Amino acid sequence: MNAHEIDYEIFGEEMQYVEIELDPQEAVVAEAGSFMMMDTDIKMNTIFGDGSNQDNSVLGKIFSAGKRMLTGESLFMTAFLNIGQGKKKVSFASPYPGKIVPIDLSELGGRFICQKDAFLCAAKGVSVGIEFSKRLGRGLFGGEGFIMQKLEGDGMTFVHAGGTLAKKTLGPGEVLKVDTGCIVGFTKDVDYDIEFVGGIRNTVFGGEGLFFATLRGPGTVYIQSLPFSRLAGRVLAAIPRGGKDKGEGSILGGLGNLLDGDNRF
Repeated sequence: MNAHEIDYEIFGEEMQYVEIELDPQEAVVAEAGSFMMMDTDIKMNTIFGDGSNQDNSVLGKIFSAGKRMLTGESLFMTAFLNIGQGKKKVSFASPYPGKIVPIDLSELGGRFICQKDAFLCAAKGVSVGIEFSKRLGRGLFGGEGFIMQKLEGDGMTFVHAGGTLAKKTLGPGEVLKVDTGCIVGFTKDVDYDIEFVGGIRNTVFGGEGLFFATLRGPGTVYIQSLPFSRLAGRVLAAIPRGGKDKGEGSILGGLGNLLDGDNRF
């Protein structure tokens, strides 16, 4: 066992958080900004790269950090180490409404491929790398570009899915067609490609994009109902132009703002 063996419990429904129990000298690594709370005697350190034990040389650490930079993530991660005598707990929160998915890499052949912003935290020793797309169509039109994240090792890792989570187990040759932004991740044997929607009306008036992803088994696929890009798009579309309130949901509209003490129109 190369990665630290950690225990965990997931709390909540819409806005979940994962509580990880660490034995003395056990550690967990997490993306910056996901920390929620921790017990005393847990030491927090900013580390260069992913903190895996694959290559502890200077060049190895630089390469590890460089891989993270290619995925759009920070060069640094945060490690939480239990320096006390007994069991201690540290918690990490979801970035937006959805589900936290525990992934045991030892049960999945040591590798899991996920979208670039899905990773939340993992036992120290898990390698957080990159997965280059070998197909031009997937890289150009796949929504995730040429690069996805690759989680490798034999420990526990946790990814986040927006909205409601769907887990699909595909048999050999079985195909699932998915909106490109709705993919959370999949096991290493799943074949991932991009397919053109087809049809002039579908292309021009469909409103679902020009391409969808095809996932071919065998393997397991995790799908999210609310990709962050879709959530952000809806929020931006709802922001009034010029910062002025549209008075949505109110019969009085701007007059209602005046009665509420806001004299801006």
